Amino acid sequence: MVSGELKRNPVSGDVFIFINRPQNKVKLLHWEAGGFVLYYKRLESGTFDLPRMKEGTKDLQIKWSDLVMMVEGIRMEKYSLKKRFSFPQE
Repeated sequence: MVSGELKRNPVSGDVFIFINRPQNKVKLLHWEAGGFVLYYKRLESGTFDLPRMKEGTKDLQIKWSDLVMMVEGIRMEKYSLKKRFSFPQE
């Protein structure tokens, strides 16, 4: 799915996030030295609060901190980040 649908390299080191339609299950796929790591979480109640995506898009890049908050059930719309140094995006 990563290489076929998203046209991405699954061993790039990126974390690929897959969420089902009812938004109560998430799978994270990540390549580490030696093999893939698969993280799976199923919510017993409630749903994951997903970032907004443009209509018709299949992928979205989010920060690691946003991913952690989403998995932990923290609403991403109600927080603000202090200014921090970062290298320019290529």
